[in-house]
Amino acid sequence: MDLGLKGKIALVTGATSGVGREVALSLAAEGAGVAVNYRSSGADAEALVGEIAAKGGRAKAYRADVAEFAAVKGMVADIVRDFGGVNILINNAGLALRQRFVETKPQDWRRQIDACLYGAIHCCYVVAPHLDAAKNGRIISVIGDSSRVGESGLAIVAAARAGVVALMKSLAREFGGSGTTANTVSLGLVETPHDKEWVDANRDKLIKLYPLRRLGLPGDVAPMVTLLASPHSGWITGQVLSISGGFSMV
Repeated sequence: MDLGLKGKIALVTGATSGVGREVALSLAAEGAGVAVNYRSSGADAEALVGEIAAKGGRAKAYRADVAEFAAVKGMVADIVRDFGGVNILINNAGLALRQRFVETKPQDWRRQIDACLYGAIHCCYVVAPHLDAAKNGRIISVIGDSSRVGESGLAIVAAARAGVVALMKSLAREFGGSGTTANTVSLGLVETPHDKEWVDANRDKLIKLYPLRRLGLPGDVAPMVTLLASPHSGWITGQVLSISGGFSMV
């Protein structure tokens, strides 16, 4: 099935590992040009760009901390210069610190809120005029299911990502007239390098929370994100779609 992404340009934030990396590969495989955003993993970003190029795709790496508005503004200007525009925004970058709430500090709150909530706001704000100009733009934000159902140890990131859900719903209403959609993909626990030691130590207990009796893989997420980025999802907007192995069913 041709998803109609040839010639589209996608910005994927936090694209160097895990879900972001798999999404970037999936979009490139469908013919989209991919702007690979990274904050500090330059070598990983260039490796991903090389992998996409080796498969006949088009990609370029862009360093920017999405928590900094000026950095996002400069990055998007460079992407538009290099690719000619932006059609798709994947808000994937973020920061999660697993801590009991009473043990957190204000600086911990700010780091997570800046990366997760303000990062999405910054990217949406800067990319929005380009989506409007291109028509039929797509915004997909990736969050964790803790933002919908709560999770001990993740109160701050859950609160920040819950704000992203409200942002997507509001932008879905505001941008719908130009054909731009805005949706959220909410994930169960996906096997990535992040938090690996904690996951491995608690694996048996965690798996019992999932009806499918396994944790997710980045490859479980990328197909849905790619579909939402495509013209085939033109009548899906303002939604929160759970990819969670049955962890949450609301």
